[in-house]
Amino acid sequence: MIDFYQIRSPLSQVSDERMDQYIQAVGQALGEDLRRVELAQYLADDFALLYVASGGSEGYFLEVFEQLKDRPCYILTSGESNSLAASMEILSYLNKHGGHGQILHGDLQEIAKEIRALRNAHRALHALRGKKLGCVGAPSDWLIASDYDADAVLQKLGLGFVSIPMEELLTEIAKNRYEENEYTADFKKQAFPAEEIEKALYVYGAFQRLVGKYGLCGVSVRCFDLLDSVHTTGCLGLSILNSLGVYGGCEGDMPALLSMAILGAVTGEPLFMCNPSRFDTKAKCATFAHCTVPTTMLKEYCLNTHFESGIGAAVQGKFDEGDCTIFKCAGDLSRFYAQEGQILDTPFSDMLCRTQVRIGLDDFSYFLTNPINNHHIVCRGKHKAEMEAFFKLLG
Repeated sequence: MIDFYQIRSPLSQVSDERMDQYIQAVGQALGEDLRRVELAQYLADDFALLYVASGGSEGYFLEVFEQLKDRPCYILTSGESNSLAASMEILSYLNKHGGHGQILHGDLQEIAKEIRALRNAHRALHALRGKKLGCVGAPSDWLIASDYDADAVLQKLGLGFVSIPMEELLTEIAKNRYEENEYTADFKKQAFPAEEIEKALYVYGAFQRLVGKYGLCGVSVRCFDLLDSVHTTGCLGLSILNSLGVYGGCEGDMPALLSMAILGAVTGEPLFMCNPSRFDTKAKCATFAHCTVPTTMLKEYCLNTHFESGIGAAVQGKFDEGDCTIFKCAGDLSRFYAQEGQILDTPFSDMLCRTQVRIGLDDFSYFLTNPINNHHIVCRGKHKAEMEAFFKLLG
């Protein structure tokens, strides 16, 4: 249910019945009810709509403007009784006097899509405030542009960062234990050397304990250091974390982990952190790859070795075809990229990381002229509008 506060002129020609019919039509397109509330409830809601039901409402808006100016005003309008004209006057006043908002008008399905995007953005912003992301060890040496601004992220998003020494992770791994769950059980059923799976799951157990100790919603690990120190990788452990809803990232890449946290909070979808690996600009498709992926994203998978080292255990998975979104944000939240595409197939080349996905894209100019670093995040579904709404909220 979504609340709305209504303003209208008493001279309006639109009847209560007519207004209710419009609200019901919007609710039907949205797939849930809209509830008319008083001003106090509207102000208390994290997300609500302002329904300008008729022309001549501008004066009534001025009476409550001081209470509304510090929150986004999502102005729902109809195509009757000068509702749109009044809404444009109100939005102009908002823009001139330090407020902000937008008008929701037009095709009912498009209005519903916009309302969903806005609400999901608000929910994500609320969900991320007070959360923490951890970095185990320093970012990998090759991430020369993947820096982040912890102060900017805390100020804009209310999200904090925790640095954890690599030595602490190694101490936890040496305990050689982990909690069993459906994902550990499924990995142990795979046709792969049992001792390698067990070593990889000890790393998972260490990740999980650090997540609990520091109260993290996500963690990124300087994982290549594990190759020499414990002779395995973090691929299975990160896969399980992501399947459990804890954002797990590779190589200590904190902008990528931040991107995972934002995309996950907005969409609720499992996420694939990956490298752009090949572009076919003529065929309009791109191949993305990495050695870890949540198995909840896959239709099937097997285990293989880690690509660069040839040791440990990594996930080699296949995706169903369908809509997807590619996303990345800068480490100071100053810009972002969100683009929708189509998962075409899941090829395999032994010259790329083990899980590979081919995505149909119309435009490669961002990647080839002004990318936000290397790693990008892929999820299922079309979510560009939601990501744009989220960053508009950040200002």
